[in-house]
Parts: sequence; C-alpha cells; structure tokens
Amino acid sequence: MIGRLMAMTAHSGKGSELAAVLLRVAERLHGFPGCEIYLISQDAADPDTVHVTEVWQDESSAQAALAASSSADGPNPADVLALLSSPPHRTDLTVLGGVGLPTADGQP
Repeated sequence: MIGRLMAMTAHSGKGSELAAVLLRVAERLHGFPGCEIYLISQDAADPDTVHVTEVWQDESSAQAALAASSSADGPNPADVLALLSSPPHRTDLTVLGGVGLPTADGQP
C-alpha cells in the first residue's frame, strides 16, 4: 500500500471552499477500486490550510483515480488548483498498517 499526505493552502478566506471541493472529490472516490482512505481535514489553527490523507492499494490505483477525475462530472484537478495560493505540499509514504485498513486477508 502507498500513502500520500497533501497540505494545501487556499487563497485567504477560501479554505472552506477548498475543503468543500475536496469533499466532493472524496465522495466520487467512494468505492473506487484501490482507494482505501481519502480523508479531508481542515487545520484547526488555520482554516485556509486543508489536508488530504490518502491510502491506495498501489500507485496504479492512485493514477487511475486521477485520470478518472479529469474526465468525470464534478471537480477536477484544475478546480482545486484555482483555489490554491501556493503549490500543494506532497509527502509520499509506504503504508505499513493501522486501524481502518484492510489486512492481508482483506478484513479491516
């Protein structure tokens, strides 16, 4: 499994709008093959900073979701980028396990 932590800073006063767009993305990913977690959080101290925590079965699943978002109805990457005051910060992870993730036998 792979993971990503994304930190995004919206233009001043646009954090809730950014979070709403990302929640729409998350809704569209519900049940998407290979998507284990797509969690949207807003920084309690700075509401213009929004975090996305992602867990995918593999890189190809993450790439397939990105490709699908460009062609599907609803928000696309350009909608998110238009709300940002600076480029997103991305941290790539190797996911080892934890609460809420399936085990090797597919059970949570």
